[in-house]
This record gives sequence, structure tokens and C-alpha cells, in this order.
Amino acid sequence: RASFVRHHFQEHDMPVEDAPEDDDVRQTYNFAPGSHGLVYRADVPDCGAGGRSRPSQQAAGSPAPEDQDKQEGDMEDPKETKYKLQAMKWGLVPFWTKRSPDYGSVMRTINARDDSLAQSGGMWNTMKQKKRCIVVAQGFYEWLKKNGGKEKIPYFTKRKDGQLMCFAGLWDCVQYEGSDEKHYTYTIITTDSNKQLSFLHDRMPVILDNGSDSLRTWLDPKLSEWSKGLQSLLKPYDGELECYPVTKEVGKVGNNSPTFIVPVASTENKNNIANFFFNAKKAAAGKEETKAIEAEETEVSQQKVHMEHDEREQRSTVEHSSTEDNAPLPVPSPPSPTTESKRARDVDAKDDDMSRAKAVKIADPSACATPATSPDKKTGKKTRSSTSNVTRGSPAELGDRSQRITDFFNK
Repeated sequence: RASFVRHHFQEHDMPVEDAPEDDDVRQTYNFAPGSHGLVYRADVPDCGAGGRSRPSQQAAGSPAPEDQDKQEGDMEDPKETKYKLQAMKWGLVPFWTKRSPDYGSVMRTINARDDSLAQSGGMWNTMKQKKRCIVVAQGFYEWLKKNGGKEKIPYFTKRKDGQLMCFAGLWDCVQYEGSDEKHYTYTIITTDSNKQLSFLHDRMPVILDNGSDSLRTWLDPKLSEWSKGLQSLLKPYDGELECYPVTKEVGKVGNNSPTFIVPVASTENKNNIANFFFNAKKAAAGKEETKAIEAEETEVSQQKVHMEHDEREQRSTVEHSSTEDNAPLPVPSPPSPTTESKRARDVDAKDDDMSRAKAVKIADPSACATPATSPDKKTGKKTRSSTSNVTRGSPAELGDRSQRITDFFNK
């Protein structure tokens, strides 16, 4: 919720002059590109910090400085800098864009590579100097590829100290032709993966510690020229992170449950082997022992959360780990805006990351993950399955008599 994030920043002496209402944003544990998330930034005009850009700073294909007059408004007071939380759409659309881009174009700008920002010019030139921000999240998902990419296992990464993550990002504001509505969008900056996460992916988001000098420097609107000092902030995170596999249900767009960030191997996850034997013991116990066992489960059962599908989600599930780098998402997001019908030209962003991952909201760690099953491996020999109470027979002969061992013990 926006109020929780606001309190979190204020605890680290980071002022928040304005923030969305809690009712204006929705909680999600499965955040996809094109959704709105919370961004923390300096309260500067839509043209960015420091006023209009010099002609030499303009990106190829962008309008001349005078074309930004309609965005500028009143200039910020250099004596006092204010900061705010704002809901923005994930997938940056540059201010010079004339028409609403399609989803494929937006996917190309959900990330900005740190080495792209090191180069002069390019589409990120104005944003990196005047429109820097922090994207707030609890963590992010990334998929580990196994068996030559045939199997993909989702992993969730968060800070070990439980604090919210602050990702370095860039933002922009665009107003399409023939419309008075302003659209605020953002991208997340990625860098080389650190040693801890190198097994998972070769890229990771740039993480800055809340309240740190690095974060304050990144957001400082007085620094309206790109420098080696700002570039040096874009480096692999050297703090302690926690990374573990989670349920594969998170890979389906529209699914949403706090169980998505519960470790598969944890005691809170009813899909692990420890809980299987615990349930078997309960089934075989007498009445008195059963009551004792049920008492141990009371707290968990009271907090049980079911996975729900967001009926407002109209997008189909997309391959999330083919050629894309990881890109974590913010905690909350408001309802999706009205679908834009106009087709736009593709944004020239060939040096961007092609990423697909999602950030999540704070969750109750006692929630249980959704069970998942996998097919039995076939060999040349006839074997007896350890998860079936059937001794012989072909699949056609067995029919409905084949059961999972969990069903067997519950009888």
C-alpha cells in the first residue's frame, strides 16, 4: 500500500510530500509490464529537473527544446527540493512519441542497460540527466533455465533484512497528439549480476539502499548533467539478498496470491515432503492425537489464502524468459488504464534489455503455495510408482484407480 511505502521512506529520513491514496492502488504479487507501480522521485516539472535541455542533449528523433514548453510549467525552487510517490506505468514511452505504442514496443523499454547510459546520446539521454527515479518493490522474480531451457523454475529474490527494495529507474511524461491526458511511464535500470545471483541470470536490477547517500545523489534534481559519479552508482548490489524457488503458478499472467513468494521448501508450503508426512501422521492418529495435531495447525489454517485470478487482466500469458533480462516490479499498482486503440510506431531502443519478471507486494509468509505435480519418468523397465497405490496394469486398465499418495492417506 502507498501509506506503508510512505512510512518506510520517512523512517529513513526520506521526505514524501505527496502520495496516492491506498484506494487508488491495488495489491499484487504478480506484476506485469504495462501495469502501474509506485515510483519515488523529486517533485519537478514534467520536462524534468533543470529546465529545458540544450540542443546538443536532444536524442535523435526528439523535438527541439521549444517543443517541450507545454510540459515545463513552473520551475522548481532550487532552495527547496520536495519528493513524492507517484503511480506510473511500467514501460517507458519517450516524451516525443506522437501516438500510443503497442504492447510489443512497451516491452522493449521496461529496462535500460547501465552500459547504454554510459554512452553519449541515445534515447535515454534526456531522462538520465533530468528524470531519475526510484522504483519501489519487495523483490523480483527470475526464471532459472534447466535441461537446455526446457524447464524453467521461478526464483524470488528479496533483501535479507526484509526492507523494501529501491531500484534505480528513469521516468518520462508523454502527451499524445489530439489528447489532453498526460501519461507517466518508467523503466528500471539493470547491470551485471552479482556473485550471489550469477547462477540465475547474468543481469540484475540496480539496487540502492533506502536513505543512503547513493540514493540521495541519484534523485538530486540539482545534478541535471550526466557524470561519472552518477554512472558509478549503477553497479551490482553488494548487500545480502535471499533467493529461493517458488511456485510455477506465478508464471501465468492474471494469477495473484501471497503464496507466490513463499519458498517451495518452507514449512509454510504444503507442497513439500515434510508436510506430506505430517498430514499422513494426522490421518493415522487417534482422536486425541488428531486434536493435538490440529491444534498445531490452527494458526496456519486461519491464515490460509487461496490463489485468485484477476478478472480485469485481459493479457495472455507471455513467454517471460526467452531473450529478456530480469526486471523487478513495484509493490502496488492502480487499476489498468483504458485500453489504447491507436497503433504507434516502434520506439528505437535496440540497446535496451529485453526483460520479463515481476515484482510483488508485502505478503503474509505463513501462506501456503499451490501444489504442483510433474509427470513420472518413463524407463525401459516396468516399475511401481512410489506415488501410486496401484500395483499393476496399463493406464487403460487402471482408469480412475490411479491416485496420488496424498489422496491415498486422506481416505
